[in-house]
Amino acid sequence: MLFFQLLRLTLYVICRLYFRIEFRGAAGVPREGPVIIAPNHASYLDPMWVSLPFRRRLRYMTWDRLFAVPLLGPLVRALGAFPVKPESGDRAALRHSLDHLRAGGAMMIFPEGGRTRTGDLMPFKPGVVRLALDAQAPILPVTIIGAFEAFSAFHRFPRPHKVIIIYHSPLHLSPPSDPAAVKEYMRQQADRLQRIVAGPLSIITPAPQAQA
Repeated sequence: MLFFQLLRLTLYVICRLYFRIEFRGAAGVPREGPVIIAPNHASYLDPMWVSLPFRRRLRYMTWDRLFAVPLLGPLVRALGAFPVKPESGDRAALRHSLDHLRAGGAMMIFPEGGRTRTGDLMPFKPGVVRLALDAQAPILPVTIIGAFEAFSAFHRFPRPHKVIIIYHSPLHLSPPSDPAAVKEYMRQQADRLQRIVAGPLSIITPAPQAQA
């Protein structure tokens, strides 16, 4: 735990200096209990950026090939990542996620299913809602601004572009009593989640009362 806190503090200082990273709404992040953190996804650094205000350790699924990348692979593993094979559905990774949430843990999932390659938000998949319902966990929408410009899939090295992380109010789901209506409910909630995350993406300049 001491190593994790030291690593977190070190990364926080680096990100403040290099990306001028700014956190808004971090005071409302749940400190205990199961929660799914659901950000937009434009960069390999998204999990690290979003994790910095959390004093407890998050777990998150990461493309298995990323673990072979020098420096980045060991870093994401130290921050709580575990490998997933997206092309196969990887039921073992999904079971691990569900077990972690049911034990009261915090889990980060990217509802888009992968990094955007255009900078635009991709459609949110309903799987994150299904997992939240199965684990009886709230969903914490998170908006990341500036990630694509700082370190997109086309950059060889991160650029010193400003990054803003916005933590929204948690969504507490109430599934319908009719099992036949659950699928449509999941789709509606995935769309609702996407609207919340997409809302601040038009921000160009930072708000003066930002939280750090």
